[in-house]
Amino acid sequence: MDTPRMGVPDELAARMSMAEQHEYLRARFSRRTMIRGGAVTLGAVAGGAFVTGATAQAVPGTVTGTGTAARTESVDGAFVAPFGRHLAYGNDPRTEITVSWQVPVAVQKPFIRIGAHPWDLSRKIEAEVRTLHTPAGVGASGDHTQYYLHAALTHLRPGRTYYYGVGHQGFDPAEAHLLGTLGTFTTAPAHKEPFTFTAFGDQGVSYHALANDSLILGQNPAFHLHAGDIAYADPAGQGKTSDTVFDARTWDQFLAQTESVAKSVPWMVSYGNHDMEAWYSPNGYGGEEARWNLPDNGPDKANLPGVYSFVHGNTAIISLDPNDVSFEIPANLGISGGTQTTWLEAQLKKFRASKDIDFVVVFFHHCAYCTSTAHASEGGVRQEWVPLFDTYQVDLVINGHNHQYERTDVIKGGQVTKKLPIGGTAYPETEGVVYVTAGAAGRSLYSFTAPDSYEGHENEVESVASFVNLKGGKQNETVTWSRVRYLNYSFLRVDVTPAPKGHHTTLTVQGIAETGDRIDHFTVARRAK
Repeated sequence: MDTPRMGVPDELAARMSMAEQHEYLRARFSRRTMIRGGAVTLGAVAGGAFVTGATAQAVPGTVTGTGTAARTESVDGAFVAPFGRHLAYGNDPRTEITVSWQVPVAVQKPFIRIGAHPWDLSRKIEAEVRTLHTPAGVGASGDHTQYYLHAALTHLRPGRTYYYGVGHQGFDPAEAHLLGTLGTFTTAPAHKEPFTFTAFGDQGVSYHALANDSLILGQNPAFHLHAGDIAYADPAGQGKTSDTVFDARTWDQFLAQTESVAKSVPWMVSYGNHDMEAWYSPNGYGGEEARWNLPDNGPDKANLPGVYSFVHGNTAIISLDPNDVSFEIPANLGISGGTQTTWLEAQLKKFRASKDIDFVVVFFHHCAYCTSTAHASEGGVRQEWVPLFDTYQVDLVINGHNHQYERTDVIKGGQVTKKLPIGGTAYPETEGVVYVTAGAAGRSLYSFTAPDSYEGHENEVESVASFVNLKGGKQNETVTWSRVRYLNYSFLRVDVTPAPKGHHTTLTVQGIAETGDRIDHFTVARRAK
């Protein structure tokens, strides 16, 4: 909800940047005071026909970086099963996929097998290991080491389904009794084809989070967008001493929970304020870089590893990091020095000029437009990015941060250009942008000042009292753009339907409740190129 502090006293965290929190923790838990040290350990990806890079493996007894030698859990690999498998597209979703997973203890010679059939997994590729250590005293997890493994697959064929299995010495998924551990993935098509994707934010670990995962798998999406605040390993906010402190083990639970869908659906994440964890790196993202392997085509991978873009069919997707522009939670405010906004404009200009791309969808955590009583709207996003969304006619903006579902009318220049009732159609080329807050993926819900109004239960009001977070603090505002409000668990489904040149191609957007009921639907249409 607010700036993560991971053991930093509340009175300090309230005025520390993320880099200052990192320095504080590193000084407090120095080599002299830690039982064992640790940091992010980055290996390299194994070479081969599907993979780029050099060879790496888990090395028992060592953790490189700023730490000291780590205690080794020596276990026969035959008794260690991988878990937490999750996929991500590479820079080109037609030919690149990363398979990632986790093991509870160090293993020897981790690898992935891949093939076009489950009975033909002869191609075996070594995996990269990224070891993440959290020493005793940093949060509640005690002396905990996590082992994340990644295999970046390249030179795949577009629109092809592949079978894969992950393993290590003593655990080979190609063996008959382990064939049940195999997974599949499908690369993006080479041409424009209909497809579905899903989205939400603010998930965490809970029954509701698991239920949303199950419903999403049932939509058969090509990929899923997670708009930040992923696992909530640090649920604590500024000054809230009653909250549970940072616990790195929450990530183990989260990845195990998410595996049922993420092992076959690319799980494309964007980072929120709860995803900054000060212990691991000055920018707070060292832990995330160990756990995820996202496209690396953003403007500043060192400071903003969650900023990237990819193209699937006729749709370009852009992931942004609003921690860089947030006035509400300024722990990383200005970390890119403006390069993220410059990059965003270049991406929007490129995609709008491309003859192969019809739609541009942008997703990130903090809301441009929301009437929640918790966070409401982020003035930094409105100041830095909304004018670009208007200029380049962005088709859909998806946010999290506020734990509820809310959808706007069509907005341009901060004003409603067209009321968009449930079932209506927006034409971004001439009218403006639609914004959706889909932050009810699993964490406790927030509230509205106005009554719920959703499909089958419309309760229209002329205006809603809210506020926007500015550099000088909160500023109250009365808004007319809040069209749909639903205060319960939900996610977003988007169906993309290409069309012949000159005809209208469409995004059909639906809000789906945890019950499976539809709470909202509308269409975004533009002429196909």
